[in-house]
Amino acid sequence: MPVIAPMPAARPSTIASTREGAEDAMAVGTTVDHLTETYRAHYRSLLGLAALLLDDIASCEDVVQEAFIRVHSARKRVRDPEKTLAYLRQTVVNLSRSALRRRILSLKLLSKPMPDMASAEEGAYDQLERDALIKAMRGLQRRQREVLSLRYFADMTEAQVAEALGISLGSVKAYGSRGIAALRVVMEAMA
Repeated sequence: MPVIAPMPAARPSTIASTREGAEDAMAVGTTVDHLTETYRAHYRSLLGLAALLLDDIASCEDVVQEAFIRVHSARKRVRDPEKTLAYLRQTVVNLSRSALRRRILSLKLLSKPMPDMASAEEGAYDQLERDALIKAMRGLQRRQREVLSLRYFADMTEAQVAEALGISLGSVKAYGSRGIAALRVVMEAMA
């Protein structure tokens, strides 16, 4: 890390030259050497920060590289070398947010693809499973069959099922759990 020497005390006769020296010191800012050392020391930690915000390593690497490029371009404005890492971290966070915004926008603008059509085999297997489920449902007690049909096929709440069948909410829960257990046994035996 380069050593930044304090400015010499101003003498009354050299006030103008001291002002020019101060402006030169401010214009120098973070040196390229300091930025290179910061890169070597903190690249992995900045990559880890980007990985917390983004999902793929390529985007993380792009964000960190872009952060170093931007800080390098603005190094004359970074007057305190101690703040270089803080600037880099904030730049990584901001660039990660921008990358996520672009992704979300592109996902919204993409046209929705056509749904995949099931193959004839998949349709046949689905039909077989449906037939097996109907057969297993027919083997249940009448109340169990009614509760499961209303609850899961008619998409009613337990309270609505209780009201429709004229039974208590506890009975709906009991018939439902026993019916599912019986279905599980029958379906596993068929598999």
